[in-house]
Order: sequence, then C-alpha cells, then structure tokens
Amino acid sequence: MKRATSLLFLILFSTLQAQNDLPQDYFANPLDVPIVLAGTFGELRSNHFHSGLDIKTQQREGLEVKASAAGYISRINIQHYGYGKALYIQHPNGYTTVYGHLQKLAPKLKEYLRKQQYSKESYEIELFPEPGELSVEQGELIAFSGNTGGSGGPHLHFEIRDGSQRPMNAQMFGLEVPDTKKPMIEGLFAYPLGDDAHVNNSQERQKLRLIPLNDGTYTVNQVEACGEIGFGISTVDQQDGAYNHNGVFRIEASLNGDQVFEVDFDKFSFAETRHLNQLIDYEYYANNKSRIQKLFRTPSNPLSIYGNLNEEGKLNVKDSLDYQYTIKVTDYKGNEKLVRVPIKGQISDNIKKRDKKETDFLASANNGLSAKQGKIDVYIPGGSLYEDAYLDIDFTDDAVVVHKDEIPVHKNFTIGFDVSEYPAEEREQLFIARLSDYGRPNYSTTYKKGNRFTTGTRTFGKYTLAKDSTAPRVSPVNFYDGQWISSNETLKVKISDDLSGIEAYRATVNGKFILMEYEYKNNTLTHYFSDNVLSETENNLKVIVTDNVGNTTTYTAKFFRK
Repeated sequence: MKRATSLLFLILFSTLQAQNDLPQDYFANPLDVPIVLAGTFGELRSNHFHSGLDIKTQQREGLEVKASAAGYISRINIQHYGYGKALYIQHPNGYTTVYGHLQKLAPKLKEYLRKQQYSKESYEIELFPEPGELSVEQGELIAFSGNTGGSGGPHLHFEIRDGSQRPMNAQMFGLEVPDTKKPMIEGLFAYPLGDDAHVNNSQERQKLRLIPLNDGTYTVNQVEACGEIGFGISTVDQQDGAYNHNGVFRIEASLNGDQVFEVDFDKFSFAETRHLNQLIDYEYYANNKSRIQKLFRTPSNPLSIYGNLNEEGKLNVKDSLDYQYTIKVTDYKGNEKLVRVPIKGQISDNIKKRDKKETDFLASANNGLSAKQGKIDVYIPGGSLYEDAYLDIDFTDDAVVVHKDEIPVHKNFTIGFDVSEYPAEEREQLFIARLSDYGRPNYSTTYKKGNRFTTGTRTFGKYTLAKDSTAPRVSPVNFYDGQWISSNETLKVKISDDLSGIEAYRATVNGKFILMEYEYKNNTLTHYFSDNVLSETENNLKVIVTDNVGNTTTYTAKFFRK
C-alpha cells in the first residue's frame, strides 16, 4: 500500500512539474479588456484545428493590441484571406506569439510595412525583419484589433507557438479566462466496428438517447452489443460572458473503471491538422453539419493529441458480459460532464446489416485510382484517402461527378478536361468549376496547357467546364468623377465578379502606384490618404481589375484634393 501511494505521488509530481515547465507569468493579455473567448484552442473547424484563442473585442474594431511579452517582430504577413493582417513576435524564451485579423499596425510598424508594400507594389506581402530590427517591449502598442482576412466578426486571434512553431494552448501559460460553465453534451453515438459487430441489433451507427440525471450527469438506455465497437460524442463548451459554442480541452473514456481513451487539446503541429477529418465522423458532418468526435483511433490516424489509449479506444464486447463505459468531458478550468453507458454483451440473430455498396471504382488508400471516359479523366493518387473506399464516379459529355463530399480527401486529386474542340479564343474564358448543390459554378484553380485543362482539389463533387465572358464590375463608393474630396480620409472603390472571381487588381494615380487594401467580405478596395503619396491637386485614378480567366475592366476617374 505504501509503495502504491509513493508511486501515485511520483506520477502526480511529474505531471505538475511538466505543467510548471511552462512560464506562467511571462505572457500577458494582449488586450486591455478581460479575455472572453469566441473560440478556444484546438476547436474543431473545417479541415483543421483552431490554433489559438479568439478573444472578443466587444463587437468592435480598433482596440489596442499590446505585445504579450518583450521580443522582436519576426514576421509580418498581410493577406486577403487567412489571418488577414498578422504580426509574429519572437521572444527570448523561444516562444512565438501571433496576432491575427488586425485592423492596422502601430505607427512605427505601419511605416515599415508601407515602405515594403510600395517598394513591391503589392498589398499582399510577407516580411521577415531581422532580429532586433523591430524590437518591442511587453505592453507596447503593436496594432489595433480588426476583422481582416477570414474572420467572421471583430476579434483578435492570439497564439503561442513553441520553438518548432507548433501552436500551444495559450491558457497553459497562465492567461486567465473566467469559466464556471460545464461542457455541454449534444449527442452520443455507438459504432459497430468489426465485421460481425452490432449495436442494438444493427451494424449501422446508432444515435443513443441521452438521459439527464439529477446530479448533472447523463446516462443512456442499456446498449446491447457484441464484437468490436466504439463510441463518438458531440460536445462543446462555453466560457463565462459568452454564448459561443467552443471546443473542449480533454475527453476521457473508461471501461469498468480502466481508462481506454484520452484526447487532449494542448498542442499540435500544422502538418497534422488536416487529420482532424479522421478524428471526426466526416460523413455525418457532411450530411448533418454537426461534428462527432470519435472516441477511438482509426489505423491511419497520426494525430499527436491522443493520450492514454487501450486497444485504440475500441471495445471488445463479449456475449453475456456486462460493462460500464464512462465518458468524461473537461474544459480547461476543470469543469466536467460525465456520461455513463451501460453495455450488455448479447449476440443477436436479427441484425440490420451494414450497407456495403460496391462500385466499379475502388480507390485504395495506398495506390489510388485512375478513371477516364470521353474527354474527362480523374486521377486520385495514393495517400489521398485515409482508407480504401468504393467511389461513385459518373461521367457525362461535359461533367464528372466524383462521389459525394462525404469522404475526406487528404491531398489533391486531379480532374482533367480535353478542350481541343473549343476555339482558342473561347478557351481563354473557360475554367473548371465545382458545381454547388444548387448548380452554381465555383471556380477551381485551373491550369491550362495546350488542349488540356486540369485542376487539383481535395473536395469530391460535380465538376464541369464553365465559361466566364463578363468582365469584373468597378464602381466608386465615397466619391464621384470630378469631385473635390479634400476632407476624405480614404478613397474607396467596390469591385466584384459574377462567376470566376477576382484574380488581381492594380490602382494608380497620375500613373504612379497607390496601395489599395482589398476586403473580400464587402468587395471593397480602400486607399488611405495618410500614405502621403499624392502631391497633385488634380488626380487621375485608374483601377484595373482582372478575373480568374483574364477578363479585365479598367475604371478611370478624376478627383481633386488639396
């Protein structure tokens, strides 16, 4: 007994020591408002884990963003999508902090950025200042919060990365996020995994009815099963002061008191993040827009977020035996929710068989698949799929349906079209499009080489050739041709394209390049007169906008300014 107690103490001490290896007072809140989260670390997103904390900015832009710790600006990345305007600070202790979706940079950083953008004549730019070139102190103003890039609303995306640029849960570094709410369980599912396994007389996935108990836990009606089975859970968390459905921190499962599964959202690498599609039930998500996290690991899943696993989290249920399966979902503050699942091992003679549809196209996870009919071909290389799958591939004269988007694709497969029957001038306006459920063509990056068009994609669906013969539209927003606009702080132009989408734009005044920031969410180009690049009273504006097939619109206007 004394030896067992000593062993337990050593385990607990080692765990605490590992946690304490992370600096707890080094990083500060990058905002002057309390941390309220719109998104948590490791949260399940489309094709990736969320790599930081999304900190609410009180539904507005322009809050001061401060350096979380001293260091130097190691990277400035400005892009239309993704993190939008983003800063990276390298700290002396080896960690990097990231600040995304910024509205604008602090004056000294903005001046540095503007010089580079005008030098390269490009809004999108990636810069890597030398160590010490742009040093910052903890608490120093570095930017203002915004809504740029792929943000769905004003907030600050904040990350802490380790020396290998792996994002880590920033809450592990002592950042205080008030949270007294327990996680919420939205659904529980059972999966027959073995060839002869069954759950409740079926070999299909089973949704179990959650029964709330007075003590705040859940149970379900007794599950009758036999063979190799697994479970999946749909769960979210909320923190104080917010109604957002965020991700949880840890999920554990035990069988008859012995742990069989654990997943911890504390750190991951960007190289593995797309394997999230192996963690979730991708087919269920594709059809129901709700993510089920599997409480078992599939053979090709390399995710590092798993902790203690026994038999990969799968259960081998034997006839005539009883089991107690318990799931514990925990947030970072230790608030937890329990689900207890009674299981009775029972062989059934009346089983609903799993629907095993076989087609002419078997895609091997290792060896891939080639298919061709008429002037259309499909090539799915080995490594594109996580497991072998029969695919529905249907060719017509002008389109191909490559299955349905309910099987995850890890790396690009290729769709090719022979366009030799089209005149050369018409080919210029053609592109490969993926058709939405409503039949709208969406541009898929198209590579044109002679008579062959190809696209690489990681989404199954229907693909065809589409034609875009309409040039983009360009119109002024806060001025008109011939107007005096001396009091304006900005010059705004709206640009849009009906079909293939905007590929490039360029603006000049009196023949000289001016910087215009593109916000795709409202189709607006904005020039800030504070750039001080205009020196004439009479100014001739030219904006050239090109879509993805080369249709071009040139907009010209004259404005006056003192």
